[in-house]
Amino acid sequence: MIRCWIAATLFVIVLALPSNSEAQATANDEVRRELTALAERIKRLEAENAALNERNNRLERRVAELESPQVATASAPTAAPPKAAPEPAPAPSVEPWQERFNVSGYAFGDAYAVFANHDPEVEDQNGFWIRRGYLTFDARVADEWTARLRFEFNSPGDFETDSKLDPFVKDAYLAWKHGEHELNLGLAPSPTFEFVEGFWGHRPIEKTPIDLYRMGSSRDTGVAYKGAAAEGRVFYHAMLGNGSGDRSETNEGKKVMAGLGFRPTDALVAQVYADYEDRPGETDRSTLHAFAGWTGPRSRYGLQYAVQDREVEAAPDEDVAVASAFGVWQLTDQGALVVRYDRNFDGYSDADQIPYLRIAAETPFDLAILAWEQKLKHRISLIPNIEYVTYRENGDAKTPDDDLYGRLTLFFEF
Repeated sequence: MIRCWIAATLFVIVLALPSNSEAQATANDEVRRELTALAERIKRLEAENAALNERNNRLERRVAELESPQVATASAPTAAPPKAAPEPAPAPSVEPWQERFNVSGYAFGDAYAVFANHDPEVEDQNGFWIRRGYLTFDARVADEWTARLRFEFNSPGDFETDSKLDPFVKDAYLAWKHGEHELNLGLAPSPTFEFVEGFWGHRPIEKTPIDLYRMGSSRDTGVAYKGAAAEGRVFYHAMLGNGSGDRSETNEGKKVMAGLGFRPTDALVAQVYADYEDRPGETDRSTLHAFAGWTGPRSRYGLQYAVQDREVEAAPDEDVAVASAFGVWQLTDQGALVVRYDRNFDGYSDADQIPYLRIAAETPFDLAILAWEQKLKHRISLIPNIEYVTYRENGDAKTPDDDLYGRLTLFFEF
């Protein structure tokens, strides 16, 4: 019907067009072409409208079929309604690797000068060295499980060896952490002086006494368990290890280590430690130490006594005993004064093997440290410091000359 009306209208318009001039005929032809195009477009629109109507009718019939109940027939039972497909399980979230993995480290070294030394070959030596560098990789393996791989590099520090800074593995362990408790499996920190070193807090200046005087190792391979109780007032750290430090096992003996700490107040802390190492032959060693520390608003103080019994094969046993006291005063926002005094009571045989600090063997001595730590930035410190060693009489043996070391230490972490 619509087509008929359109056709009739077009016919009337065409008949009404004037034809008395050539210009008018040209205009009429243009109008006819436009009307023809319009008619073709209307045809297409009607066809599309009819197709849409047919599609709409099919959809309505389909909806009606789905909504109407199924009528059972006499020959076949009613089919059970189809079960809804279970919703797919959500895909497990993948944690970005950078949130499970962390890289950190630090390094420190010195411009040093030996102003005086009992050993003429060491006296007047000077130069630059890197005393320690760490590169640490930490990863979260699973819930409550982490892993650490740490590399260390340092200079020989014996004033003789010319070698490169070769890295070695310092840590390689898996840790299970639950609340205040942690289990370590592998090459991990030992309880020998981990807590004391953390309280001392100035490893770039010098090691703690047990570490410095070669009475124990900071690492061992084995099983360690540490934690805290009573809201942190009691803490402990125990380990069963090879006794070989960060080196490979070479004997059947093992080393047992345990430390127990107490924090009666927020300012006061104390720890006792003991270990026993089963070494080859008649060379077993046992160590005891006690430490007390106090922390004030802008200062802290520590006092330690340690003794080690060393069995010596075919010779009298050797005892190494040392007492140490230190104080740290935060005198400015970015500067701290550090003072420490160590007293060795009897001397010992391998004192001359201490890296970066040549001390006479078999001679009782005192070590005094004076330092100023100036923080240039949050993670960068410049530390001028001096170490002064004096020797005491040892029977009829000649007392060695005093030692004096000067250092300008640069420390940074990342």
